[in-house]
Amino acid sequence: MNSPFGSPTLTTARQNASAGSLCLANARLVLPDRVMLGAVTIERGVIVDVTEGDHIPSGAVDCESDLVLPGLVELHTDNLERHIEPRPAVDWPHLPALIAHDSELASTGITTVFDAMRAGSIHGGQGRYIDYARKLADELLAARAERLFKISHFLHLRAEICSETLLDELACFGPDDRVGIVSLMDHTPGQRQFSDLKVMKNYVAKKRGMSDAEFNDHVKNLYLLQKRYGALHEAGAVKAAARLGAVLASHDDTKVEHVATSARNGVGFAEFPTTFEAAQACRTHGIAVMMGAPNLIRGSSHSGNVAAEALARADLLDILSSDYVPSALLLSAFRLAEIWNDLPRAVATVTGNPARAARLKDRGALETGLRGDVLRVQTFGQTPLLRAVWSQGNRIG
Repeated sequence: MNSPFGSPTLTTARQNASAGSLCLANARLVLPDRVMLGAVTIERGVIVDVTEGDHIPSGAVDCESDLVLPGLVELHTDNLERHIEPRPAVDWPHLPALIAHDSELASTGITTVFDAMRAGSIHGGQGRYIDYARKLADELLAARAERLFKISHFLHLRAEICSETLLDELACFGPDDRVGIVSLMDHTPGQRQFSDLKVMKNYVAKKRGMSDAEFNDHVKNLYLLQKRYGALHEAGAVKAAARLGAVLASHDDTKVEHVATSARNGVGFAEFPTTFEAAQACRTHGIAVMMGAPNLIRGSSHSGNVAAEALARADLLDILSSDYVPSALLLSAFRLAEIWNDLPRAVATVTGNPARAARLKDRGALETGLRGDVLRVQTFGQTPLLRAVWSQGNRIG
C-alpha cells in the first residue's frame, strides 16, 4: 500500500521565537506512539527536551497529570471568510476580522492554520462573487509581518473551476506569498458535493437569499462556466500549484474516476471525499484522506455524503479539519480516540498527519527540534477541556 504522505520539502519561515524557557512537567505527554508521564522543555520557541518521569524541576509548570499534546494544524477552514463576510454581502473590515479569526483559532488550540480563500470569481449572472483573495492575502501577510498574530498562518487558495477569473487571480500570487495549498474546487451542480440539486438549493439559495428563478439561473450559469472553462481552469490550477510550490489538494472526489484524475494531477491529499468508494481509491493511490470534524461529531455529513465515522472505522481516515467549526478540531480527535481506542493515533490526525501532508517538517509532534507549539488539556469524561495554549513557547491562551 502506498503511503499517503510524501517526504516533506517545504521550508517554513520561523515566527518570532520566544525568549526564555518553559517546562511543562508532571504531564501525560501525547507522543506519536504512546502516552508517557513526563516533561517537555521549550527554549527560544523550540522543544529541547522530552523526559519521562514525574519529577517537577524548579520553575516548571506542574500540569497535575493533564494531557500535553502538540498544537493543532488546520489545513482547510472557512472561518476567515465567515469573519470577513458575517452576512451575505456584508464586507467586514479585514484587519479586525483577521485578528478576531486568529484569536478564535488560538482559543481552540489551533496553532497553525492554512487560511482558505476563494480564487476564481463570477461577475455575471446570479450568484456573483467578487475578487478578494489577493487583497486579503496582502492584508494577512502585512499583519503577519507586524507580528499581530498569535498563531502561524499560511495561505490556502481554493481554485474555483466554475468561475470566470480563476487563472487571472492565480497569476497574482507568487512563491513568496506562503501559499501552502491549492485545492481544486468543482462545484458544478449535479456532481460531487452537490450531486443532489435539492441539497445545493437548500445550501446556496438560503445562504444567498435567491428565489427559485434566481437559483435556476445560477445553476444554468455554472453549467456554462464548467463547459467553457472546466478543463482549462483545472490544468491551469495544477500548473499554478507547482509554480507556487504548494501542495495540490482535491475536493469532494465522488467517483473512482475522480480520484484517478487527482492522482494524475499529483494531488497530495483529498478534502472531504463524498463516498466510501472514493476514499478507498484514495488509499490505493496513496492520497491522504481528510474529513470534516463536524461530520465526525454529528455522526453524518450535512450534505448527505459519507460519514467520517464510517471511514474511520474502515481505516480510511488520515486527517481531520475543523471546516466551519474551529472548536470541533480538538473535540473530534478525542471522539476518534474513542472509536480507535488509540489517543496518539487520533491526535496525529490533527497534528502530525496534516503537518506532513502540508510539507511542514518543523511541527506536529512533541519531539526535540520541533516548534514549541503545545496544548495542555484536561478531560471531563470524554470531553477535552483546553486549559492552556503555547505557540513557540509563548502563552497565547
